[in-house]
Amino acid sequence: MPPSEPDATWAKQALRDAALRATAARVAVLKLLGSMGIPMSHAEVVEALTEFGFDQSTLFRCLNEIADAGLVSRLDLGDQTRRFELRKMGEKVEFTHPHFMCVDCGELTCMEDFSVQISPSRGPRRDKLGTITEIMIRGHCGNCFPRGR
Repeated sequence: MPPSEPDATWAKQALRDAALRATAARVAVLKLLGSMGIPMSHAEVVEALTEFGFDQSTLFRCLNEIADAGLVSRLDLGDQTRRFELRKMGEKVEFTHPHFMCVDCGELTCMEDFSVQISPSRGPRRDKLGTITEIMIRGHCGNCFPRGR
């Protein structure tokens, strides 16, 4: 888990612990994902790091390399945009918490403070299911669907 204000020292150590070189782009991406605390798309990362002058393809490779190393999770939420989210350090399972996506504005929210329980049926269907890696809940956020309706 990153400190409350992820810094370069933390990012460099996380990369080294994952057997990756601590390049400027990788450090910047890890710091960004750690400070934002929400899943981000490649385009959002590129926009957020514009001032540093990183090439789009460099950032794309960085995101995938740090995902392959287990530092971030790749989320495919069904809207044709892959997002990346910092994993809690030491977390080995892919699924850590569900996400909520507004069907109107597309806002994505991590639901770390919510409990979601899925009760599989018994028998052979349960064994065929496999492992759950993502839970996506879709609906209307509070801004798009005001209370009182």
